Amino acid sequence: MLATLPLSALELREAVRNGQGVDTSRLNRILAIDAARGLLEVQAATPWHSIAAELRPGDARANVRTTMPTVGESIARNAAGPDGSPAVTHVASLTLVMPDGDLRRVSRNRDADLFALAVGGQGLFGTMYSVTLYIPSLARAVEKQGQPRVMKLQPQVRAQQTVDVLVPPEAVDAFVRETDERCSDWRVPLQSVTVRNTLSEEETYLRWAQREYTELRLSLAQPRGLGGAVRTAQLRRELIDAAIGAGGSFPIASTPDATPEQTQACYPQLKSFIAEKRRFDPYERVINPWYLHQCELLRREELDVRWAH
Repeated sequence: MLATLPLSALELREAVRNGQGVDTSRLNRILAIDAARGLLEVQAATPWHSIAAELRPGDARANVRTTMPTVGESIARNAAGPDGSPAVTHVASLTLVMPDGDLRRVSRNRDADLFALAVGGQGLFGTMYSVTLYIPSLARAVEKQGQPRVMKLQPQVRAQQTVDVLVPPEAVDAFVRETDERCSDWRVPLQSVTVRNTLSEEETYLRWAQREYTELRLSLAQPRGLGGAVRTAQLRRELIDAAIGAGGSFPIASTPDATPEQTQACYPQLKSFIAEKRRFDPYERVINPWYLHQCELLRREELDVRWAH
């Protein structure tokens, strides 16, 4: 069937250039393995489990835990891997189809600015065709992988939403105690706190991993009714404030509750990041809900400043 055929770079370029829809899930093939140089090139929608099975056939450790199912999704968010290292650690180069249909291979040494923007760039700097990964780096991540820990659990509570925050490891215990208190104050049950350690990096533009953090996923119940929704929304913002107050942050890819002030505090480069996106894509051909939300936050911030005068 046509849907099972791989998607070629030429077909992807033509679709982007002509503004046509294309099924990017067809970008799911392993393209090349260069064992001598320790490099593996895969298409962007290739699942991590396929890569693990290819590199470690028959090895039980091939069942690695990843936060994103595919390589492309991990690169777009610069998501932490099984050992907590951000995805950029494993990337040698990217092949992107730019908004005008141009095909560009970028790396730390070639189009370095675009490389830094695209990794962790939420998919805004073109359509990713392929990623070349470092095999030794992937192997180390598998060897050092750890399982998330559930610090608290109330089985009788049904979690309906989550809040992700980043907290310095030394501040975790105090932060969890404060979370308990705030949840009690707002009468919003806390179902669980899932904890995993993450490592730092200094290569991407919209960098979330500014230091070693403990990432906490707070699973919350939502009381019924409009009042419960309002209380829960306020609580989510307070928890982000508490993380910032503890010297932490929040992952900008997955925390839409953050206010303009919180976003500015943790990601002062967001405004220039949006400007860079428009420089590479002046007609805004590549947009997504994340981009529209962040643009709205920036507009809200500008209105607040204007009216303040």
